[in-house]
Amino acid sequence: MSYAPLLTETNLNDSDFLNLKTSHFPQENSNKANSKRSRKTRGRAGDRQTNSGDYSIIVHCHLCWDWVWQRPQQFVSRLSRRHRVLFVETVAPDPELAAPLVRFRKLPELPNITILRLQFPSWRWDDGDYVDAERRRLVQEFRAGPGKGNFERAVQWFYDPMAVRAFAGQMGEALTVYDCMDELSKFRCAPPAIVEREGELLDMADVVFTGGYKLFESKSRFNDNCHFYGCGVDVQHFGAARAAATAIPPELAALPRPVLGYFGVVDERLDYELIARLAEYNPGWSIAMVGPVLKVDARSLPQRPNIHWLGQRPYAELPSLCKGFDLCLMPFALNEATEFINPTKALEYMATGRNIISTAVPDVVRNFGSVVKVAGAPDEFVLLCDEMLKHPDHGAIARGLSMASENSWDSIVAQLEHHVEEALMKKCATEAMA
Repeated sequence: MSYAPLLTETNLNDSDFLNLKTSHFPQENSNKANSKRSRKTRGRAGDRQTNSGDYSIIVHCHLCWDWVWQRPQQFVSRLSRRHRVLFVETVAPDPELAAPLVRFRKLPELPNITILRLQFPSWRWDDGDYVDAERRRLVQEFRAGPGKGNFERAVQWFYDPMAVRAFAGQMGEALTVYDCMDELSKFRCAPPAIVEREGELLDMADVVFTGGYKLFESKSRFNDNCHFYGCGVDVQHFGAARAAATAIPPELAALPRPVLGYFGVVDERLDYELIARLAEYNPGWSIAMVGPVLKVDARSLPQRPNIHWLGQRPYAELPSLCKGFDLCLMPFALNEATEFINPTKALEYMATGRNIISTAVPDVVRNFGSVVKVAGAPDEFVLLCDEMLKHPDHGAIARGLSMASENSWDSIVAQLEHHVEEALMKKCATEAMA
């Protein structure tokens, strides 16, 4: 089964997809031992795969394309400028399904990307062997049908370690890439098997990328071709928060100033006691929390007259929302779920030209300590907010703008492609000598 945390109602309607097939398939046995093949048998690069970069990509992701826009979408959208991409997403199981459902659609704005969405009936979801076999069969049927000729000898690019047994070594792939963006095993509701399956993926991968330095320290022990590439930022997009022509959304413009703002997922990684304390410290402050609620009960969120839970907003609206922030917040809890995170929003906040206050998340301290004000305790967090509102640190803002400009998604993706092409050439050379 997949790590698919999204509820079905958060996803697109069925009408946004084209029907591929809806049918009841017989169960297949999945041989766990087959997934632990050596790197020599992971797939042949083939004569066509050289340093030319002429390859397609099959992405297996635990996050849906149309959910919060973050690392997978930023990378894949840019990779699609040069490569055909099949983005495979598995959404949460549906109790009203009698059999697996699969649909696909093209993205008009990104014509090289095809989204293939899989969904399973709840009554079969806990049968891991069945789900693995059906996922593999459905993707193979798509490649043989509507996707025929477009995704042969592809690079398989994993975000979801749970997908390894279904797909790794099963697609005639040229290469296996694992982009480890989070320590998913530490997240609430993570499947127990994810640690073992990630170990298999690390053993099989030709190239591993990590989104945080602590992740690099952890994963590089298991793969000798592991590289740390943290978050990037679309400076032009978020720089719109500094433009006079950008309008603040009405729901923010109506709030009493100052506005202390956060955007991102509202989940177990946030410190809700800290958010409540911030609101209570100064009732004249407006605390604006933008993002979908996931894996926590919305009824448990702290409720104060000056805390505003604004829900999910499209990526396109984030700069205008940030224009309404007087201070940007990263109020993360210090727990297992945040030990390895490298928040994408840090550089995005920087590009908006705001001061940023964060709790002492290790990668924030290491990577962004010269820009972000880091609090070691809740009281310090509150006092830093008070200080920055009264006396903004313009030097930190300038350093943040400079750091953002030096870390574009485009430059990171170019480096990722270089590693992939190096691995393809190495595999070709190895096979030529065999």
